[in-house]
Amino acid sequence: MAHPSALDTLIELANKETDEAAKRLGATLRAGEDADQKLDLLTQYRDDYAARCQSNLASGISTTHFNNFQIFMQKLDHAIAGQQKVVSDAQLQIAQARSVWQACEQKKMSYVTLAGRASKESARRELWLDQKQNDEHAARTALYKRNPS
Repeated sequence: MAHPSALDTLIELANKETDEAAKRLGATLRAGEDADQKLDLLTQYRDDYAARCQSNLASGISTTHFNNFQIFMQKLDHAIAGQQKVVSDAQLQIAQARSVWQACEQKKMSYVTLAGRASKESARRELWLDQKQNDEHAARTALYKRNPS
């Protein structure tokens, strides 16, 4: 077996780098999905709580209960705003991780392309050498047949 070339080593390293970038992208995608789910849960809880309060308002509630409702709604709104920031940050991290993965993949494919070209050139050169040897052998054989001394 031939010794690995520098390109083979670069391809191997690029494969590892691409795999790591893909793992990081997967982790950021999962984190983004988790953040989205938490935001959806908070929003749904806020909507449910507001609907419940509306129905209580229709039947009449005390000022204290209404004030508590308003305070709690503000806390929920604050939590939702915070979670929206988390979702936004997660989307940014996903975009960055995707960009890194794409760059790694592009670099790996460049090395693979170069290795393919080198392999084709090596095969072409080997074929040329074989043809040259065959031509020389044929020339010697023809010369020997003409001059059998």
